[in-house]
Amino acid sequence: MIIDPENVPEITGSKYPQQFQFAVAGRVKKRLGDAAGLQNFGVNLVRLAPGSCSALRHWHTRQDELIYVLEGEVTLIANSGEQVLKPGMAAGFPAGDADGHHLVNRSNADVVYLEIGDRTSGDSANYPDDDLVAKASDNGWIFTHKNGEIYED
Repeated sequence: MIIDPENVPEITGSKYPQQFQFAVAGRVKKRLGDAAGLQNFGVNLVRLAPGSCSALRHWHTRQDELIYVLEGEVTLIANSGEQVLKPGMAAGFPAGDADGHHLVNRSNADVVYLEIGDRTSGDSANYPDDDLVAKASDNGWIFTHKNGEIYED
């Protein structure tokens, strides 16, 4: 199926609990995989404004992730430190590897990248810098404190 990204709706904000949403202010996603009817993996076209983050630093227990930079320069922050990624560079994050990571736009221009991930069921995401765990459910992500208590917004 051919899709025109210009016709794919933009998604802003996050489903994070309210106190964590500041991190992704300035992030805009277009769910290209959903628009193409893909079921086994997702592909998002993401634009990060200066100062914005892709997500809170996290890692997944069951789902793989890959990002591919199309425009701009973005800083990848992971357990091993920081690295600037430029157009044409990619980074992969295997499921179960407890390497908390995220992208931060420290430049003065927008960054555009593709975000690709599988849709393996039973996934959870761990956030090493925050009191946050996300667990996949049939109704979307459920966010809890690390002690298992559900966030109430």
